[in-house]
Amino acid sequence: MKRKAFAVIAIALTVLSAPALKAETLADALSSAYNNSGLLDQNRALLRAADEGVAQSVAATLPVINWSISANRTRVETPTTTTTDSVLARVTGDLTIFDSGVNRLGIDAQKEVVLGTRQALRGVEQDVLLRAVQAYMNLLSAGEFVQLRQNNVRLITQEFRAAQDRFDVGEVTRTDVALAEARLAAARSLLAAAQGDQARSEEEYKAAVGRAPADLRPVSPAPVSRSLNDAKAFAVRNHPAVLEAQYSVTAAELNILRAEAATRPSVSLNGFVSSDQDANTSAQIGVSIGGPIYRGGAILSQFRQVKANRDAARAGLHLTSLAIEQQVGNAYASLQVAQASRQASEQQIRAARVAFQGVREEAALGSRTTLDVLNAEQELLDAQANRIAAQSDEVIASYALLAAMGLLTVEHLNLSVQQYDPAAYYNLVKGAPTVLSEQGAALDRILNAIGKE
Repeated sequence: MKRKAFAVIAIALTVLSAPALKAETLADALSSAYNNSGLLDQNRALLRAADEGVAQSVAATLPVINWSISANRTRVETPTTTTTDSVLARVTGDLTIFDSGVNRLGIDAQKEVVLGTRQALRGVEQDVLLRAVQAYMNLLSAGEFVQLRQNNVRLITQEFRAAQDRFDVGEVTRTDVALAEARLAAARSLLAAAQGDQARSEEEYKAAVGRAPADLRPVSPAPVSRSLNDAKAFAVRNHPAVLEAQYSVTAAELNILRAEAATRPSVSLNGFVSSDQDANTSAQIGVSIGGPIYRGGAILSQFRQVKANRDAARAGLHLTSLAIEQQVGNAYASLQVAQASRQASEQQIRAARVAFQGVREEAALGSRTTLDVLNAEQELLDAQANRIAAQSDEVIASYALLAAMGLLTVEHLNLSVQQYDPAAYYNLVKGAPTVLSEQGAALDRILNAIGKE
């Protein structure tokens, strides 16, 4: 008894002297995942690249000015050889006055691409946050499994020692002791496996969240009050993958109109100013009208190509909608299964605990064997393990349902982070600003700041 008392005191002193870990909630982990995600940084850069597509399309409607300087030496072989040097500097300008809407449609199509890319970024944000939820819950349940296995080892150790004591006084046989010893070895093996799972979960947590874990707090499932049909209808209207596919269809239809417009005449204004080595200056301005007549079948081929792309985009939208509905259905079913499993495991734990305590008391009176005690303890352990897994599955399934509906975002979760504004960069570049403009200077500051991060 004295030895046990000293052990209890030592454990208490260890707990009291250990440094307290900072409590960490799921919201903290999600905020860190959002702030530290390299995948989000990558897709934000892709969105900025799409924004530049609008700027380039706008630039096609503005004047194009070029300069050139040419130097030539001409040698004429005659009875009297002559060599002439000439230098010519020229500035040319070109402006499209009318193009049947080609440039305007190009701008509109590129804007649809930008809107679709924004939705793709939302989809990546959902993936990042869902991975963080899974990493958080897996690590939390892994820690609970380790504690459960440690308690199991301690309990079976007590049963093993009790079996040895009873064997020493002749109450049980060597077989009872061997059974308890075998169960103890198996429990230690399962403890080592659980500790390995915990170590792997910690590594996944670091990769998903961007830092080492702290003291994780328990999590409740995300509130999901919609029925299955309502959830599917909402997802088809609001999921970023569906919206991205819709923008792709619109962009493809605009490209068809653009291909048709490209077959019509265009009008452009052009001119130049030049000066030679003798300071002789000349200038010219004119208007040109033209359009395609024959390009070896390329015009019709391009028209068929954009139509095929439009048909593919429409089919993609249909397939995406079906896939999203399936994801919602799967997530909803997983959530219901996890809820039912958790409730059943709680009932199983209550019954298994009563049975274990009864079998243990009966074994102390000699009416039960060591094997009966070990089996009852294993039933209780399995029920507790099932509850840990069910609780984790329920939380993950609830957030997976939010993701399937398109609601697993920083905005919807109301996380305390600085949200990335996808329109900020676009607003600076949409007018195709020049280097010397105010927008151009702001862009330089933004790009320099991004490069330093």
